[in-house]
Amino acid sequence: MLRVAVVGSGPSGCYTAQSLVQRDPGVCVDVLDRLPCPYGLVRYGVAPDHEKIKSLQAGLGTVLEHERVRFLGGVRVGGRGGLPVERLREPYHAVVYCVGAAADRRLGIPGEELPGSWSATDFVAWYSAHPDAADTGFLRGVRSAVVIGVGNVAVDVTRMLVRGVTELRPTDIPQAALDALAASGISEVHMVGRRGPAQARFTTKELRELGALPGTEVTVDRADLALDPADPTALAAVQRRNLEVLRDWAARPPAAAVRRVGLRFFLRPVELLADRGRVGAVRFERTAPDGHGGVTGTGRFEDVPAQLVLRSVGYRGVPLDGLPFDAASGTVPNVAGRVVRDGVPSPGEYVAGWIKRGPTGVIGTNRPCAKETVTSLLADAPALLGKQVPEDPLTALRAAGIEPVPWAGWLAIEQAEAALGARLGRSVVKLADWDALLTAARSA
Repeated sequence: MLRVAVVGSGPSGCYTAQSLVQRDPGVCVDVLDRLPCPYGLVRYGVAPDHEKIKSLQAGLGTVLEHERVRFLGGVRVGGRGGLPVERLREPYHAVVYCVGAAADRRLGIPGEELPGSWSATDFVAWYSAHPDAADTGFLRGVRSAVVIGVGNVAVDVTRMLVRGVTELRPTDIPQAALDALAASGISEVHMVGRRGPAQARFTTKELRELGALPGTEVTVDRADLALDPADPTALAAVQRRNLEVLRDWAARPPAAAVRRVGLRFFLRPVELLADRGRVGAVRFERTAPDGHGGVTGTGRFEDVPAQLVLRSVGYRGVPLDGLPFDAASGTVPNVAGRVVRDGVPSPGEYVAGWIKRGPTGVIGTNRPCAKETVTSLLADAPALLGKQVPEDPLTALRAAGIEPVPWAGWLAIEQAEAALGARLGRSVVKLADWDALLTAARSA
């Protein structure tokens, strides 16, 4: 029996486990996660009002309930207090690391560390009830916000800032976040990109959702659209559709609305300006197309008032103690998923997902990525089976002082969240801290 550990229970980890057990009846897989809950970014990175995407959890759950797959939550690998990579390798023939890209990219501008300046990742973790997130008073005293970035995550956080409580109440958003959004005084959000509308990375479906928010007006500057030199016939279909939506919004007359979302382009952040010890505005430099697909500064500046700034300019992988790491790409060096150490593949070590290829693609992109890695692993299986491992790797984990949260513990967490929702007059409400999650899990 080939015993494999998969580190990470998000889409890439679940697709890796699924491919392994589907393609080889002689494989048993333990899916490890440092959290007591599975599903990774599907649980903790998808906006609560995107219930269709969140429903992917059911399919991933089917994988984790397979008779030859075992979920082991609460197992930290690497880092302070975590199980060393070398120790994890001992009870398994192979380990596949599917640890994603946990860090956000920085702007690298003065004032970025001011109170009120956050990554979109921090904000998403808060309204998604990630147990590492803290209520840092994101919305306290905020009237105007700036979201830097024009991808789907930027659209998500913009929408959440102005989304009405009535629409959020049926979701699983934690009660504290729902209450804070209900009390928020935000009336204006600017979503800003340094390049033009044709280079924006949001999808049309996400974009259109902004225009469907009750009591919210979306504005687009016609001058930004006119400045974009892109030939619509040369654009991809999604970009053409995006431009159609933006042109429609730009042509509409001003409307009475409680909240406004302004989509701004050709503005590059150069400094966050302080006001009474916290962010008070963002200084942007106006950019212009350089004729080669990029932009250049014009030397003209504009200050946009904001008491909250969320940067959404991409993710980066972070090193995992004991694994090689390429800082330039934010990935683990690999060939077709095989981890490369000192220029050669390392027997029994593999990667899949963002830590393998970088933070690109959508959830479904992880499926072929996982299949490629599994193909490499199964090709290596005859050599890997020569290693002696325990009959049950769980005994080795427990000997290392680890008592994982089993699948039954996760089901107990789900039940506790349903019970919390019932007490609050809602459906399901996420538990938002480690103690509550572990208490629920241990009740199983």
